[in-house]
Amino acid sequence: MAQWMDQPTRNQGIVLTEEQKKRRRRRSVAIALLLGAFVVLMYFVTVAKLGPGVLKRPL
Repeated sequence: MAQWMDQPTRNQGIVLTEEQKKRRRRRSVAIALLLGAFVVLMYFVTVAKLGPGVLKRPL
């Protein structure tokens, strides 16, 4: 076997600082809120285009 396979891995990847984690969290929350607002907007636009009678139809 190769010698490098016997050694434990030391590569931890990218380690973020606390400030970077906070910024990432804020950005994720902002994107989630914008996505939610977009979904609500599309719902109301759809209801407006179809008319309010679409909600009163028999199931």
